Amino acid sequence: MKVAIVGSGYVGLVTGTCFAEVGIEVTCVDIDQKKIENLKNGIIPIFEPGLDEMVLRNMKKGRLQFTTDISEALENCEVLFTAVGTPPDKDGSADLQYVLSVARDCGKNMKDYLLIVTKSTVPVGTAQKVRKALQEELDKRGVDIKFDVASNPEFLKEGAAITDFLKPDRIVVGLDSPRAEELMKSLYKPFTLNGHPIIFMDITSAEMTKYAANAMLATKISFMNDIANLCEIVGADINSVRKGIGSDSRIGNKFIYPGIGYGGSCFPKDVKALIHTAEDFKYELRVLKAVEEVNQDQKSVLFNKVLNYFNGDIADKTIAMWGLSFKPQTDDMREAPSLVIAKKLLEAGAKVKAYDPVAMNEAKHTLKDTITYSEDQYEALIDADCLLLITEWPEFKFPNFNIVRKLMNKPVIFDGRNIYELDEMKRLGFTYFCIGINTSN
Repeated sequence: MKVAIVGSGYVGLVTGTCFAEVGIEVTCVDIDQKKIENLKNGIIPIFEPGLDEMVLRNMKKGRLQFTTDISEALENCEVLFTAVGTPPDKDGSADLQYVLSVARDCGKNMKDYLLIVTKSTVPVGTAQKVRKALQEELDKRGVDIKFDVASNPEFLKEGAAITDFLKPDRIVVGLDSPRAEELMKSLYKPFTLNGHPIIFMDITSAEMTKYAANAMLATKISFMNDIANLCEIVGADINSVRKGIGSDSRIGNKFIYPGIGYGGSCFPKDVKALIHTAEDFKYELRVLKAVEEVNQDQKSVLFNKVLNYFNGDIADKTIAMWGLSFKPQTDDMREAPSLVIAKKLLEAGAKVKAYDPVAMNEAKHTLKDTITYSEDQYEALIDADCLLLITEWPEFKFPNFNIVRKLMNKPVIFDGRNIYELDEMKRLGFTYFCIGINTSN
């Protein structure tokens, strides 16, 4: 089977590479000539553990190719995946121009039957728009070529995307024809043979499933952050509360860790898009609106703690930040809490020194030279008046605290991810603040 993937960003590149890994012939397409040339030379545009080696291995075996020419990719192709971006418009709705552009390009270039599968995260009703756009191009050509449309949303976690694809919790496929179902069964057979379930449903339900999944996870995060803030006020320990509720199998222990808000390419965008979809149908998603509001406020919690500690004046204070990416094992800076925190610190007159293992180049696109980028985690601490732990990279979990204390002007830590223990920090001579625990006692 030959497959084409249009869009060679995070989702498209991981999808195409993983299909190639199980023996499928894959051609990845992108309009970015430089990106395609880099990929042909083994230069990967994103940071994802294990992806570099897998791309190179499958290129060498001839199963993975890259091109800017969609007509080339469509030669003898049975299934084409759309994995282009759906960035939010100003009103929060998903911008479908790139998805529909792929559909039109298929209509202009396809010669035989094609199953066009939407991998991009798209709102309910997109499949009909894709079908219409493709058919219009076929009509302009005056040809009668059969095609099907399907939805196959991705559920990839940045930092663990390869494992998520090769060993998925579930494979969700929305379709409306027996031919499309047989093709998708064949395509995913290597995965279902290993016991990973494929769930077939109608297209509208598949489109909704992706948004509902991300919205549920975002809800758990905002709920725990809201409870954490209350814990500080009443004197409870959010870590104990988390363990107490997480042991309930109905709740589970995932996504119930308090912190400084969610970021990344999915949760913020998808929550906004789902709220907008509901509004289009004259329905108000009240819970999700609260989820978004809590998340925005949570990104300022650490800054407010810093401001309170320094009695409202941090002008000329030097603040060290460990971590910039929105989560570990990625260089993704989209909607990262660090951006909000750094901006507030700078606006209040502070100097910011930061270190991140992989995300500093990405951070420079947004923060530019407004902050100082350090060579390593300890350099960021030199003459710092406090340390903010922003991203829970493994190397930050067990630093040499003797060195940390000696380098800083004051041994003060604001832990935005609760990776340290309060009693241990006190024993080591640090003034320590975290999320969901009143540390003033």
